[in-house]
Amino acid sequence: MPIRRLLVANRGEVALRVLRTARDRGLGTVALTTADEPDARHVELADEHRVLAGTGPRAWLDPAAVVEAAVDAGADAVHPGWGFLAEAPALALACAEAGLIFVGPDADTLDLLGDKVRARDLARRCGIGVVDGLGGPVDAATVAAFAERVGYPVVVKAVAGGGGRGLRVVHGPDGIDEALARASSEARAAFGSGDLYVERLVPRPRHVEIQVAGDASAAVTLGERDCSLQRRHQKLLEAAPVRGWAAAVAAELHAAARRLT
Repeated sequence: MPIRRLLVANRGEVALRVLRTARDRGLGTVALTTADEPDARHVELADEHRVLAGTGPRAWLDPAAVVEAAVDAGADAVHPGWGFLAEAPALALACAEAGLIFVGPDADTLDLLGDKVRARDLARRCGIGVVDGLGGPVDAATVAAFAERVGYPVVVKAVAGGGGRGLRVVHGPDGIDEALARASSEARAAFGSGDLYVERLVPRPRHVEIQVAGDASAAVTLGERDCSLQRRHQKLLEAAPVRGWAAAVAAELHAAARRLT
């Protein structure tokens, strides 16, 4: 089904980029905004707009409100941009149920890859190596037994979400309880789930991400970016292309990314 009218469920630079591309492709566009941003630049760029109830970031996190606005505006597709609801299975599912095209992965894919334990299992089934770890949810006894086997340090991570939140490094037995409590509390606040899993810590790794684009029929890798410069597990800089790595390693990572799609 061709897209004729696109609602962009985001704001700021994200919305501006998507709206400009949509306009260049001759699509009708609908912007969303909130009562506290009535004159936002992205609103001016769209053909028309709808106002979400509420203010601030929370106003952007209601899938039903986004779908209602899209239907009301006569849109046939929703582009989530990135951030907010872009990786939320609930929005993808709500769009499908309303007969709207969700410009992104389907709800099942988002649900699978949003769960790190299930994503690790998928990687194994695809013949892709993963760091030693145990699926969640884990408790202090499980973490202690795992660390005894692989050695300290280990890292406990949120099963859901990402971005360095819900993550704590454990350097010895005395730190397990505090790490689990802090990581679980942070994960619950950020992602709605306090479940954790545990992995062997890889010291000073290179954090390289492969960019994948696809549609309903095929997927391709577009390039890679080096995200190794971080502070407290939060990216400070992304650099592309990646420097100082072997062509064979790059080819292996690109092939692995394609197998996962």
